[in-house]
Amino acid sequence: MERRTIFSGWALPAALVLPQLLLTFFFFLWPAGQALFYSLQRQDAFGIRTEFVGLENFSELFADPLYVETIWRTIIFCALVAFISMALALLLAVFADREIRGRGVYRTLLIWPYAIAPAVAAVLWLLLVHPQIGLISGMLNAMGIAWDYKLNSAQAFTVVVLVSAWKQVSYNFIFFLAGLQSIPKSVMEAARMDGAKGWRQFRTIVFPLLAPTTFFLIVVNMVYAAFDTFGTIEALTRGGPGKATETLVVKVYRDGIVNLDLGSSSAQSVVLMLGVIALTAVQFRYLGRRRDS
Repeated sequence: MERRTIFSGWALPAALVLPQLLLTFFFFLWPAGQALFYSLQRQDAFGIRTEFVGLENFSELFADPLYVETIWRTIIFCALVAFISMALALLLAVFADREIRGRGVYRTLLIWPYAIAPAVAAVLWLLLVHPQIGLISGMLNAMGIAWDYKLNSAQAFTVVVLVSAWKQVSYNFIFFLAGLQSIPKSVMEAARMDGAKGWRQFRTIVFPLLAPTTFFLIVVNMVYAAFDTFGTIEALTRGGPGKATETLVVKVYRDGIVNLDLGSSSAQSVVLMLGVIALTAVQFRYLGRRRDS
């Protein structure tokens, strides 16, 4: 039986939702409005003279081959981070869901990395992959592999992808483990009685039942890779060498904070915001269809 709370007036409900409304206004609506406003403006580096240019900032962005290249680089980066982090998380969740001694300890240890800030995670990995003092780099050099991600663009891109994916594995692990535990035992037993075991059972029974969780995590991981990896990239490579690891969020920072091009940076922020809104709309539409069916 569904329980509902009935309020006698509007004051208490308004007071309960007011803190969330204020947070949404000051930390999302107001900055988004400012970004949209400045994306239609052009000003000098000192902010003294401002000129309304309409959509000129956006047209210049998409006419710039470097920006288009950054878009494709970001898409590839987000796809790789999402795929690697989700694949590892699903593998770990499958093993952690088994009846083994001390599985609670294993689950706790697997969740811990999520509590580490992106910049801190980058510093930890920097001690492993640094060309001169890194443990992993020393092993690679001993194997005859010339390792210097500060000069090699492919190595730099690989490093930021792996570090960003490692940071997100714990988050995905929590959802996949919860999804596995929500699968009815009767379904698994019926599958075993029909002869479905091992990989066949996972492919035909388990993974299809995890489809809503998987799609939700795809969207979340794409948004994470597009935004929350700024600290990781900035601490490890600063977008280099060259522009090999410069994603859209790094370019927004470079153009707006370093180069003081507020109009172009704001236009890039609006493009990023529209991309996230589109991903979220697709997610809600898909999950809504799954729920209705």
